[in-house]
Amino acid sequence: MHQSTDKKNKIIIYLVFLLILSSTSGKLLEKKKRLSLKIDNIKVFGLSIDKNLEIQNDLSSIFYQNIFFLGKTEINRIIKKNNIIDEYNIKKFYPSTLNIEIKPAKFVAKITNNNNNLIVGSNGKLISGELGDKNLPYIFGEFNSKKFLEFKNNIKRSKFKFDEFKIVYFFPSSRSDILTKNDVLIKLPENEVPESLNKAYKIITSTQFKDTDIIDLRVKGHLIIK
Repeated sequence: MHQSTDKKNKIIIYLVFLLILSSTSGKLLEKKKRLSLKIDNIKVFGLSIDKNLEIQNDLSSIFYQNIFFLGKTEINRIIKKNNIIDEYNIKKFYPSTLNIEIKPAKFVAKITNNNNNLIVGSNGKLISGELGDKNLPYIFGEFNSKKFLEFKNNIKRSKFKFDEFKIVYFFPSSRSDILTKNDVLIKLPENEVPESLNKAYKIITSTQFKDTDIIDLRVKGHLIIK
């Protein structure tokens, strides 16, 4: 009887030991799994080698965060500091790698701002650095990113292309003047810009007005040609 009791006690102790060991192993595996999902590799593509490395270093603050729960807020805050970036896409490669593919903004114009020569990107942001293409249109007047993008969209809706301009001048009234590369000055109204541009384009491409220097469309329903 005594031996039977001892045997039962040993079995119970053995089962408890297995339960503890199983629970401990499970916790260790879970901890190991969580650690294996920590970001330890970030690769950036799309810009120059130096710029890619610069952004990778800026993103070091998200190292060792859980890749599964990582949101775009922190990455967006860091990346959006770089005005040259137009769009970006994040790809997660489990368990611990992020690939960030960047689409740079195109250079569409140049501007002098506070005595600094800057590039205007297709994203409407000012980019520091070399002026690059000297044939880019020059912007004068007070620069406003939102208004510039609206203006660029109006150009896109017309028969003109942005690179056909030599100078664009923005007035505080939200009106603008354009000097084409053929030295024709187009005075645009505040509203109905695409329609006005198409009228100017028709005049410029007409043989009847081949010596035109100024096309004034500021007043609705009136056209002045010089």
